[in-house]
Amino acid sequence: MIVNILRFSFRDGTTDEEKEEVLAAMRRTASVESVAFSSVGQDLGDPSDGYTHAYLAAVEDLAALERYMYDPVHLEGDPHILPRLDRLSAVRLSDDPDPGLHEKITAMHLKKVATYPEWGRLLDAIPNGRVSG
Repeated sequence: MIVNILRFSFRDGTTDEEKEEVLAAMRRTASVESVAFSSVGQDLGDPSDGYTHAYLAAVEDLAALERYMYDPVHLEGDPHILPRLDRLSAVRLSDDPDPGLHEKITAMHLKKVATYPEWGRLLDAIPNGRVSG
């Protein structure tokens, strides 16, 4: 299992309606066929970290991760989600013992950035974003 956790907060000026739209888009993305389990909601970590919300999506393996990354629902949601985020941090974990798993996931991330350069620009434009492979 590969688990992707995103902690995030919204940009100043994001309306409550826009926040709900973002969370709804995240819930749609988290419900695509390749996702084994998911959760979207409030971040319960230390408030001084600056995160207000969290997103979790778990996929079975690398093949499922690739389907997830390129799922039309995911591709459609990100242009509406990413521009509204001020702070974003990704944490990934896995029960797969493959010592090269991190490098394989990073390569998949870089391939997606190369395939969809605008997606990479949207990630880079998040003022306080830390996301990589």
